[in-house]
Amino acid sequence: MVDQQWQCLYCAGNSLEAHSIKGLLENMGVDVRLTGEALAAAAGELPMNVVEVQLWVTDNQRQQALTVIDGYLRTDYRDWYCGHCGEVNQGQFELCWQCQQDRDE
Repeated sequence: MVDQQWQCLYCAGNSLEAHSIKGLLENMGVDVRLTGEALAAAAGELPMNVVEVQLWVTDNQRQQALTVIDGYLRTDYRDWYCGHCGEVNQGQFELCWQCQQDRDE
């Protein structure tokens, strides 16, 4: 078995963002490692760039992971109305935050 080389692909501002992106990547079959979560406890004592949570992927999954992260960072989404409950949802979400129904296509 060949040992994979890992590289830092993204620095999340906090653990919540890191785990959200990790979930997106894993859903697409990308292996992800997180580093820096333990430093969050020292948030008031260390510079902010030190307490960022880093997402690491293997070299051979880097391009796929970049595509997923580019989609996550897009800001040109349009809000949509849920066909089930009528709630307005932000464009990047595929489920209604109110009733959990899938976005209508």
